[in-house]
Amino acid sequence: MSPFPLLLLFGRNRLNTFHLCHSLSTTATTTTANILDINDKIIATQISNCNNVHHLNQIYAQIIRTHFLVFYPAQFHWNNIIRSYTRLNSPSNALHVYVNMSRNGVRPDTFTLPIVLKAMCSVLSYVLVKQLHGVAVKLCLDSNMYSESGFISLYGKAGEYENARKVFEQNRERKLGSWNAIIAGLSQGGRAKEAIEMFLELRGSGLMPDDVTMVSVTSACGSLGDLELGSQLHKCVLQAKEMGKSDLLMMNSLIDMYGKCGKMDLAYRVFSRMKERNVSSWTSMIVGYAMHGYVGDALECFRCMREAGVRPNHVTFIGVLSACVHGGMVQEGKYYFNMMKNEHGIAPMLQHYGCMVDLLGRVGLLEEARGMIEGMSMKANVVIWGCLMGACEKHGHVKMGEWVAKHLQQLEPWNDGVYVVLSNIYASNGMWEEVRRMRAIMKERKLAKIPAYSLSASSY
Repeated sequence: MSPFPLLLLFGRNRLNTFHLCHSLSTTATTTTANILDINDKIIATQISNCNNVHHLNQIYAQIIRTHFLVFYPAQFHWNNIIRSYTRLNSPSNALHVYVNMSRNGVRPDTFTLPIVLKAMCSVLSYVLVKQLHGVAVKLCLDSNMYSESGFISLYGKAGEYENARKVFEQNRERKLGSWNAIIAGLSQGGRAKEAIEMFLELRGSGLMPDDVTMVSVTSACGSLGDLELGSQLHKCVLQAKEMGKSDLLMMNSLIDMYGKCGKMDLAYRVFSRMKERNVSSWTSMIVGYAMHGYVGDALECFRCMREAGVRPNHVTFIGVLSACVHGGMVQEGKYYFNMMKNEHGIAPMLQHYGCMVDLLGRVGLLEEARGMIEGMSMKANVVIWGCLMGACEKHGHVKMGEWVAKHLQQLEPWNDGVYVVLSNIYASNGMWEEVRRMRAIMKERKLAKIPAYSLSASSY
């Protein structure tokens, strides 16, 4: 397959960065002696041992300049470079090397595609995935078990579930990796029921699920909130446990599942019996407690987490701030928000700002909530504006409500929720003329109430 469609995807400027042979070679710190005099195994070792992208760029530039890959065109060397860029979290560079490999007439082999697919996980371009799949089919490499599971996974992450299922069903002798890929794709894509059904098919096929399978399945079960199914899956988790292998991921998934099902006593039972705990273990407990209104337990768990020397992440603080929202704990919420920024160096995300706006708005600190929004490093989304609008309705604040309504109308001009809430604010203040004006606007714009849809509120 011609590589030129791939070149167009990346753009002329980005491709030129990999034609840096002359500029990079001038900064290379390694010897510029003729690389062909060095054993190709030494070159392969240098590439494999590279621990930063800059050094790898230097080696790659020197390889291009000395035409090493012309004299040693084996896929192994190309694969080694692609693998190293992927390992160093530089997927775009890895894909550019693959493009150059194609342009030089070197066909990918059974080792190339799985590496390229792994790099594509960070890019997630549906068009790119389709092109690579076409190459795999043309070269009869699509039935390779690693390529097969890779394509299923990528199609799933891109939301192309029908294509993922087509790849999955074309091989009747599929391996566990393909099952895991389709189940994970469905679970992560919000198709929890289908993920569970696929798991039952896996059990009927005679294959035994492993820890990767159970993490996806328990996550799907948590999304459904099915406690009875969760109890059955707990037994499957214990069966999937392998001697000598860490069960940390599976135990974390059980905590998350029981938390989503509202059974924090069972979640704590799993947590307390774990020999090893990481940030996800603690965070799952904190988020679970916060989600169900156990404010004291959530904050106590966070205190114990810090005492244990486990560094919280941004998800941990979403749980902590959510607990403060449930408890109406304004000062504590401000304290933890500042701790996140100043002590742990975590930049606030939309979810953190949403929690703070909700917290301040619920207790009537509307000006502070407005200041929080205006001080954000990114634009507020409809959920954050919805939190403040709900607070304006609760406290009957007309001026603030009108200001928020303008922003909501810009984000969702088709949503009548903002007019309904603004009308309620006017009504609570006895401003009946404004109420009639709101209704007239809705009638004029023919804004019908969308079934089961209301103004967005906090969902953190």
